[in-house]
Amino acid sequence: MNAWSATVLTLFPEMFPGPLGISLLGKALEKNLWSLDVRDIRQHGLGKHRTVDDTPAGGGPGMVMRADVAAAAIDAVERQGRPLIYLSPRGTPLTQGRTRALSEGPGAVLFCGRFEGLDQRVIEARQIEEISIGDFVLAGGEIAAMALIEAAVRLLPGVLGDAASIEEESFSSGLLEYPHYTRPQSFEGRTIPEVLNNGNHKEIARWRRAQAEHLTSERRPDLWANRQKGQKP
Repeated sequence: MNAWSATVLTLFPEMFPGPLGISLLGKALEKNLWSLDVRDIRQHGLGKHRTVDDTPAGGGPGMVMRADVAAAAIDAVERQGRPLIYLSPRGTPLTQGRTRALSEGPGAVLFCGRFEGLDQRVIEARQIEEISIGDFVLAGGEIAAMALIEAAVRLLPGVLGDAASIEEESFSSGLLEYPHYTRPQSFEGRTIPEVLNNGNHKEIARWRRAQAEHLTSERRPDLWANRQKGQKP
């Protein structure tokens, strides 16, 4: 079976692998549990200066990435069944469910925008999926691409030491994760909840579940409402 593969199209290839090359993800990369291919969009730029952008039709501030340049960069990639994703603040919000689906596939091709955005015609012509990592705007799509890749790669078999940790973490079951504690027993007058010290695993499980439900209902009423309706994360 081929390793999960990410291809990133960017104007700043020197930003990669960045944090993707360290810790558990970096070790998994070295072990070929996944692969990273970074392509410079400017290689497909026009003229002596490798131009990739132009002024927006209809006027307005900033510049827009050209459709012909973006299409050339995209078409140079062998997708091999991988979804083509454009990281954009107007995209569909990234969820743990979508991340899990990506991790179960062959990988992803990620297009990192810059400037005011990408010409709409290439988005439509290449049927690019737009994904957002949150209701905020970054200078470009590179950090968002790293976040998506990390979220997917950590779910791959063999990347994390304890697979059970994935099952219990936030969003996997539609709940935020319960609080964690470790030594020392007392910290600045705050002690570890007694239930965690009694060794009764059923009581501990019930306590953790109750804590997760309380945190979710308090901090993420949207998730709590979906869970009450029986919707999967």
